[in-house]
Amino acid sequence: MRTTSQDTPARPDRTRRFPGRGAGAGNRLARVRAHARARKGCGRTGPEELGPPNGFAMLPWLLMGMGSFSNLLQGRTPNPWIGGLGLLAFNSLYVTVVFRAFVKEARQARRTRWLLAGLAAITLGLALGYGGSWLMFFPLLGLATGSVLRGRQLAPAAFGLSVAAAVVGGVREGWEATGIAYGTFLSVMVTAAILALSETVKDLRAAREELARAAVEKERLRFSRDLHDLLGHTLSVIVVKAEATRRLAPRDLGAALGQVTDIEAVGRQALTEIREAVTGYREGSLATELDRARDLLEAAGVEAAVRRSGPPLAPPTAALLGWVVRECATNVVRHAGAARCEIEVSGGAGQARLVIADDGRGEGAGPPGSGLQGLAERLAAAGGSLTSGPVAGSGFRVTAVLPVTEPDPATGTVRQKQIVADGVA
Repeated sequence: MRTTSQDTPARPDRTRRFPGRGAGAGNRLARVRAHARARKGCGRTGPEELGPPNGFAMLPWLLMGMGSFSNLLQGRTPNPWIGGLGLLAFNSLYVTVVFRAFVKEARQARRTRWLLAGLAAITLGLALGYGGSWLMFFPLLGLATGSVLRGRQLAPAAFGLSVAAAVVGGVREGWEATGIAYGTFLSVMVTAAILALSETVKDLRAAREELARAAVEKERLRFSRDLHDLLGHTLSVIVVKAEATRRLAPRDLGAALGQVTDIEAVGRQALTEIREAVTGYREGSLATELDRARDLLEAAGVEAAVRRSGPPLAPPTAALLGWVVRECATNVVRHAGAARCEIEVSGGAGQARLVIADDGRGEGAGPPGSGLQGLAERLAAAGGSLTSGPVAGSGFRVTAVLPVTEPDPATGTVRQKQIVADGVA
């Protein structure tokens, strides 16, 4: 039996089923996977993954002493046992010093300075005793010195070693050998500069990683706050509307269907707001949040009184106060057991003020919950304040204060007035 293309069931469009998954989401997923592979060591090809130098980078320079070693093997060195022991001691101390130089604690230890002093003494003894190719130990000593010393100690040490190399070279081989002083000075300064630069790059990488971790934590905190504020309010509205529907359904089907319609609208709006929160483009509207708060309170049987006064607020200020209205209205429905809630928004004198008070049980006298804590952090970051606590007698009050911006008459630019923190009345 032949199967035509019409018999084959069409594959579902996954992009349509999941609105957030498109080309942008695929690119983000690819970047995350690439970052994970890099963290595990896969595909490390860039120069940043090579890492800082270490003691092994200083070992090939020991080949500069091959001339003295060759003289020992060929029997051209008087007292070869002394020369051999000196060569062995120099190499051992050099390796020890340069490996300790790449560990900050070991480099700054007094023992490392004593080892470097011993290396200098052996270099002077071998250069004075044999001369010739043994003078090449001075540049090697300069490499070890440059790898250990930093700051103000570096220049005097480099100058002293260069003078010592010039004097010993002049005594043993004549003034033509004083050029070894130039090589010694360069070996000290260049080594110190390269290693200091490497340490600076390492510190910068560590700082960059710390900044990246801080950015991730900040975004995680923002996402956590947004989800708490969004879902807490939305689920409270849905629960209240569902209870109203259950009560109305037996006697007034039309009113119950109206509540169901409201639940559907709230759910759709919640989906939109969650998508906005995920992408970081969530901006609340104070007027919208006030209307929603009134509806939520009235649906829960709480008499709501909303008052606004003063000039219109800037969008950032209105958005922050909208978060406060949303959270506090949800808390009144959940915890207060109140019969009346008053919401007052006022602006002027360089600040915007929001007061939400209820006549409920006054719960919340202890440490604020995660919702109020997050709101306090939001307002503090914007230069404002949030205070909350029980009212004398009964009830609970939340006061939010934010600075407002206005044009500066002198420059025409926007300036921000000093905020005066407002306590609980």
